[in-house]
Amino acid sequence: MRIADIAIFFTYLAGIIIFGSSFYRRNRSATAFTLGNRNMPTWVVGMSIFATFVSSISYIALPGQAYQTNWNPFVFSLSLPFAAYMAVKFFVPLYRSVNSPSAYTYLEIRFGRWARIYASVMYLLTQLMRTGTILFLLALLLNTALGWDTATIIIITGISIMIYSVLGGIQAVLWTDAIQAIILITGAIVCSVILLFSMPEGPEQVFSIAAQHNKFSLGSFKPDLTTSTFWVVLIYGIFINLQNYGIDQNYIQRYLTARNNSEAKKSALLGSLIYIPVSLLFVFIGTALFSFYTARPELLASGVTGDRVFPYFIFHQLPAGATGLLVSSIFSAGMSTISTSINSSATVIVTDYFRLSPDVKEHEKKSMKILYISSVLFSLAGIIIGIAMINVQSALDAWWKLASVFSGGMLGLFLLGFFSKRISNFAAIIGVITGIIIIGWMSLSPVLFKGSLQKFACPLHSYLSIVAGTTAIFITGFITGTIIDRIRRQRYRV
Repeated sequence: MRIADIAIFFTYLAGIIIFGSSFYRRNRSATAFTLGNRNMPTWVVGMSIFATFVSSISYIALPGQAYQTNWNPFVFSLSLPFAAYMAVKFFVPLYRSVNSPSAYTYLEIRFGRWARIYASVMYLLTQLMRTGTILFLLALLLNTALGWDTATIIIITGISIMIYSVLGGIQAVLWTDAIQAIILITGAIVCSVILLFSMPEGPEQVFSIAAQHNKFSLGSFKPDLTTSTFWVVLIYGIFINLQNYGIDQNYIQRYLTARNNSEAKKSALLGSLIYIPVSLLFVFIGTALFSFYTARPELLASGVTGDRVFPYFIFHQLPAGATGLLVSSIFSAGMSTISTSINSSATVIVTDYFRLSPDVKEHEKKSMKILYISSVLFSLAGIIIGIAMINVQSALDAWWKLASVFSGGMLGLFLLGFFSKRISNFAAIIGVITGIIIIGWMSLSPVLFKGSLQKFACPLHSYLSIVAGTTAIFITGFITGTIIDRIRRQRYRV
């Protein structure tokens, strides 16, 4: 990085930390820290939802995946309209009526405390994996730029984000998210334009080379569930996005920060639908990178591939100033997501795991203490996981697999409670146990069953773990509950 780029980046980084920390004086209560006093502007909440969804996983890994393969990752975005409709129709009104900072209070109301703990544990594990993945990707970027030790970058970045997240609460998170969302979109547009006009034979060469290598393909349309086909990614996207907008604390907490139901619905729509064109921009960047380095192979160092191609282009081909902007925009995506995970996870911990004093003054004092400590501990755990991910090959592939496993099929439990009002607590437990067994088999059997035992391994693609787990919980719970209900009715008649 040149001096101008370094100056732009560190000015941005310092500005975000100072701006986020400036909200410290507004966090006099747990409600202010977790819900922003329920008075956040619609556009800020919507852009924060979008920024949470994007992250550096999208910003670096989507171009990396498109560079290596094709536009198959974009199929994931095609499921968003359905998830957005479900959010506006069902999820937003439900959670605002429950009126709890935690998304998992509803599960306790429906099935008991065990359901709330189960879902919140799965959520916390997912967020830890996500935080670690993003910290690794951010470190990968600076490692390419400055040659600094990757683990050191992860530690410094994680602590920097922790500072303003802890001091500023949800208000700092939402406002910095909105600013960072604008920066990251600007950076992606600038990079796309530069790539188009950097081709030796003009912009049209991007499309001609990509078309020759089938780079615009959305994946195979064959009914094959063992590889990353169009259908596998689409089904995975439907289930994971239903989980995002239906039971993920990151999103539910934002619904509650809006001023009323109408504004919360508008925020959900804005935050989800804007991701579709932006994700298309990301996969286009990956395709354009393939065309650029196919036309100019001498500009790409040997061994640079996958997630490392985009950072390499940023630091070796972009003009001065543009590099600083792109680095800042990628950090914007990552920092917004991590700060969201820190605040939301702390909110879940204080709400779901502590029974505080009914005395208002004592309650607020202890709540704030737990929120601060939880935020710090979660940040440190995320840093450790980020360091552990240094040797992964594809961050996007690793994240999708981890998200599918640690989700634990908790979406199935939520759908069971929401759409089947007569299902009992016992039936829900049977469903969850069945789902966990299936997810465990799908996730672990390809690793454990080798050689002669390979025939017992799951043949389906690992992305489908969340699909199978969710479906198993819902169907098993529904059938068990129906049988129990029928037996009870027969006994009552007798």
